[in-house]
Amino acid sequence: LEKRFGRKRALRPVDLAVERGQFAVVTGPNGSGKTTLLRLVGGLLAPTRGELEVDVERGRLGFVGHEALVYRDLTALENLDLYGRLYRVPERRERIGRLLERFDLWDARHERAGAFSRGMLQRLALCRGLLHEPDLLVLDEPFTALDEAGAALLDRQLAELAGATTVLLSTHDPARVERLATTRLALA
Repeated sequence: LEKRFGRKRALRPVDLAVERGQFAVVTGPNGSGKTTLLRLVGGLLAPTRGELEVDVERGRLGFVGHEALVYRDLTALENLDLYGRLYRVPERRERIGRLLERFDLWDARHERAGAFSRGMLQRLALCRGLLHEPDLLVLDEPFTALDEAGAALLDRQLAELAGATTVLLSTHDPARVERLATTRLALA
């Protein structure tokens, strides 16, 4: 798999196979193609060369990237309710409530996302990505902007997902998720 934007190579040729239920960790320095690879897997980009097979229905994929992908004028609750309706999440209000509590956003549920700190936005983005209980969860630097409490919440969530959900995660801190990793890819 390779990606170019004109003459600029964004992702050098790479081979990666991730089986259902595996926890794949992608590492590398800035500019190595981690985000490009995750966007390819998430269906946000098309490869320039190579073959990409993602054996998951598009609606069963969860993606959390560098942008929170939430509406800043809506409250946390309104954002998650909107995504819950789009994904046709059964018992979405209960699921939303559990996620808001799990990621310590319950007390801020009626606040507009535009008033959130960067860390709170990241936690809301994680709630959005997990809301429909995806079969494949793609996380691009998910610990970005999280304080230690938020990172600990994410650690617990990832530990729960390991083995049950296929996870593809990029990070600059592989030691944080090493115990969960079943597949590793280092980009240069």
